[in-house]
Amino acid sequence: MTETPIKVGLVYGSTRPGRFCDTVARWAAGQIATREGFAMEIIDPAAVAGTASPNERIASCDAFIVVTPEYNHGYPAPLKALIDSFGPEWHAKPVAFVSYGGISGGLRAVEQLRLVFAELHAVTIRESVSFAGAWEQFDPEGLLRNPERAERSMDAMLRRLQWWAVSLAHARNIWPYAKTA
Repeated sequence: MTETPIKVGLVYGSTRPGRFCDTVARWAAGQIATREGFAMEIIDPAAVAGTASPNERIASCDAFIVVTPEYNHGYPAPLKALIDSFGPEWHAKPVAFVSYGGISGGLRAVEQLRLVFAELHAVTIRESVSFAGAWEQFDPEGLLRNPERAERSMDAMLRRLQWWAVSLAHARNIWPYAKTA
């Protein structure tokens, strides 16, 4: 383990008004906040820009968790625009997914995103969290009705994300990824 916290960019995948992404992302943020060794940076394409530019915020992260819905068997266009707006900021960093949707729980969107992030030289984590029928899994206050399975999945995902983040940060420090081109 590392003494320096891993800075995780929690990327919101939806910008729709009234989006359910806020509920799922709040749950994910709460899970991350309970873990030692993590610091969090919210990256929300729908939010007003903060003090740091989006590329500085993405570049400063050691790892990412993308919270994405599935729209029409794919991921949202604003998420694609955000991802495609940057290049080296994603290189040699791990990416994990929390997805939600109807019957597939957003897994089709995640499979497509894995291909996109591979092209950006990012490493996607096998473990993920998926909420099928998400609107029925959360109560009106945004709490999971039956959190045990999702919490176990999130725990496994965060442990793997931490391992990859530490390992890739070590590798980037020894041999900068830009020098491989």
